[in-house]
Amino acid sequence: MKNINRKLQILLLLPLIAVQIKCGSSKSVASNSGKAESWITTTDETSKLQKQTDLVFSSETNANQTIEIDPSQTFQTVEGFGFSLTGGSAQTILKLDKAKREALLHELFSRKKDAIGLSYLRISIGASDLNEKVFSYDDMPEGQTDLKLEHFNLGPDLNDVIPVLQDILKINPNIKIMGSPWSPPVWMKDNGSSKGGSLQPKYYEVYAQYFVKYIQAMKSHGIVIDAITPQNEPLHPGNNPSLLMLAEQQADFIGNHLGPAFKAAGIKTKIIVYDHNCNKPEYPLTVLRDSKANPFVAGSAFHLYEGDISALSTVHNEFPNKDLYFTEQYTGSKSSFENDLKWTVKNVVIGSMRNWSKNALSWGLANDENYKPFTPGGCTTCKGALMIDQNQNIKREVGYYIIGHASKFVPEGSVRIGSNVSGNLHNVAFKTPQGQIVLIVENDGASAETFNIKYNQKQISTSLNAGAVATYVW
Repeated sequence: MKNINRKLQILLLLPLIAVQIKCGSSKSVASNSGKAESWITTTDETSKLQKQTDLVFSSETNANQTIEIDPSQTFQTVEGFGFSLTGGSAQTILKLDKAKREALLHELFSRKKDAIGLSYLRISIGASDLNEKVFSYDDMPEGQTDLKLEHFNLGPDLNDVIPVLQDILKINPNIKIMGSPWSPPVWMKDNGSSKGGSLQPKYYEVYAQYFVKYIQAMKSHGIVIDAITPQNEPLHPGNNPSLLMLAEQQADFIGNHLGPAFKAAGIKTKIIVYDHNCNKPEYPLTVLRDSKANPFVAGSAFHLYEGDISALSTVHNEFPNKDLYFTEQYTGSKSSFENDLKWTVKNVVIGSMRNWSKNALSWGLANDENYKPFTPGGCTTCKGALMIDQNQNIKREVGYYIIGHASKFVPEGSVRIGSNVSGNLHNVAFKTPQGQIVLIVENDGASAETFNIKYNQKQISTSLNAGAVATYVW
């Protein structure tokens, strides 16, 4: 009888315990939302992604301009922020001794307190112009072909990109990786050169199998390629390596060859079209309007060396079920920290996210003190996020802070939420999978701005210097 009474008492108490637990968790959330942490980078470089004194939410009102966060408005889910791990980047990182290299990779790719949590990488399929030499995975002597791809191999990547990727995957096994070719093997092209020319239609089928072999070969090394683009900058045949691939050609290649080849091989890697500047949204629209290509296409990718970032929304508005990606923007050796910080955060980080992009990537991750390596005819002024000199000194360049302001605080799976742009204060807001709110703000004005951040009927008041960037988390 005593046991029965004890069981009854426990059953009666269970709802009360549940209520107490629930109240306790609510109290914890409320106390967390009472303060906002903030990190700031200033144009004079006195503060670089530096944590500030916590800000306190209150019910007090004032006449300041206000950025209001609206979590009821939800947009795209974020896949990540990061850089291109070029062959040159990998070579440069591998010059570090083991202890330094491990520490650097943890700083870049882990989600620990002192790290920036990079979550997305782009790599080249074959050489990019930031490799020390040009190569494909099936180079043949002049005049010879390899229609069965019997000579296919990952070549130089086995010595640099793949070992570095394997080390990164130990730190972040879930990192997203996108592959993009700068040129097919020369024997497939109509000009017999790594620079320019077009892919001959008679080789469309074998080139589709080249992508299949690439994805399978990378997987054999433990590297899953989440997405590919058929061609980096298809309208820029002046780089080395490069290829001209018009929209109609890309639609034909995807719809009749690449898409069916992926399907037949059971490959789930996403096919992302275009991968070039915002001045030609008609290119991805042409491919997406193609009835054969469209079912195989997951989305479109953009750079911003020309055009306006709103081009992403132009494509989204016609094809809202197709994803958008921002895959490359360099910071230049001849530009200033101030100009690169302001422009790139405003357009690439904030701008791409406010125009539906699922990622935001800067260009090369690392180079040496002479901006090398690069191919003959490749980019000589591309400044990586890291400069690593011959004495193994690591300098964190402006790109590190541009991307770090997002990657450190906005993990994969975060959702963009509503926030208004107030005057010169360009911004974007997210809700993370852990339930935190993240707001990134860039003051595009010529003087300091005082403003409020309003959330859930309470607000904090703060200020931001001209050109400065801040990330607020609560």
